[in-house]
Amino acid sequence: MSWARIAIDRLRNGEAVTIRPRGPRGHSMRPRVRDGQSVVVEPCDPLALEPGEVVLVRVKGRDYLHLVKARNGARLLIGNNRGGINGWVVPSAVHGRARDV
Repeated sequence: MSWARIAIDRLRNGEAVTIRPRGPRGHSMRPRVRDGQSVVVEPCDPLALEPGEVVLVRVKGRDYLHLVKARNGARLLIGNNRGGINGWVVPSAVHGRARDV
């Protein structure tokens, strides 16, 4: 089960959630998001997201709190704050947008 499963379920119900992302590579979003830092994530319209926004997203079977790096029509390129790229996703892969970090 994903570390974010409870948060994702609440986001699907239209609720904002507070998460503290942690991971084996917990520094990939520094300095924007530190490992274990509280982040408020809210439901969003994926079609309104812009590059630079932090999103809770599923890429290739894994959940990440990462950046929108680019968009191509409705598709979004997801990556971390250290130059790493996870890949392109469709709007339904986006669970929510970080509102407060």
